[in-house]
Amino acid sequence: MFPFSDSETVARYAEGPARQVPGFQSLQQMTGLLLAERVPDEGHVLVLGAGGGLELKVFAEAHPGWRLCGVDPSAEMLGLAERTLGPLAPRVDFHQGYIGSAPAGPFDGATCLLTLHFLPEEERRRTVAEVHQRLKPGAPFVIAHHSFPQQDGEKAKWLARYAAFAVAAGVPAPKAQNAVTAISDRLPLLSPEQDEAILREAGFSDVALFYAGFTFRGWVGYRA
Repeated sequence: MFPFSDSETVARYAEGPARQVPGFQSLQQMTGLLLAERVPDEGHVLVLGAGGGLELKVFAEAHPGWRLCGVDPSAEMLGLAERTLGPLAPRVDFHQGYIGSAPAGPFDGATCLLTLHFLPEEERRRTVAEVHQRLKPGAPFVIAHHSFPQQDGEKAKWLARYAAFAVAAGVPAPKAQNAVTAISDRLPLLSPEQDEAILREAGFSDVALFYAGFTFRGWVGYRA
C-alpha cells in the first residue's frame, strides 16, 4: 500500500514530489497558512503520512511554537523525517503506524498530504473519520492527493498531463509513463466529488477546494 520501505526509494524520496506534484512547495506553504488561520501560536498539529519530513520541516520553521505529531507506517521514512528536520526534530513526536497509532489529541489542526490516495475508499473513510475525532471543535484539516475525474476518457487525459508535467520537470519519459501505469493500476483513485463527500460525511464543515494541480486536488475542512 505504501511503497516507501526499501532504502533506495527512501533515499531518493525528496526528489520526487517537486518534480511530480505541480506547485509542491507552494502547496506546503498554503497548507501551513490554512492551519495558521486557526491553530494558536502554541498549537499542537497532527501530520498524517509524515514520512520524509518535508511538510514537518516547513511547519516547524514557520511556526516555532507549534508541537507536531508525525505519523507514518514506514520506519525508514520516519528515520528520513528525523534526518530532514535535524535540530528541529525534538519538536516532533513520531509514531509508526496508521491513524490508529496517533494519540487521541485533541489537536488544534491536522494535515494529510499526498497520502490518502493510497487508501481504499472504506479505509479512507475510516481514516478521515478518526482524524475528525482527534480534533478540537473548529480545528482545520488540510488534505491533498491524487483526485481527478475517473471516467475512461477523462482519466487517461489527466494522467497524460501528469506525465507531461513530470517530463518537463526532468523525469525521464519512460519513468513518467511507468508512474502513470502504476497510478492507474494500483492506486484506489476517487473523483473530487467522492473525496469531498468523504470529508463531509466524516463531519467536516465548510469544505473548500484550495489547490488543483493536474491530477492533484487539495481541500480544507473544519471539525464541526
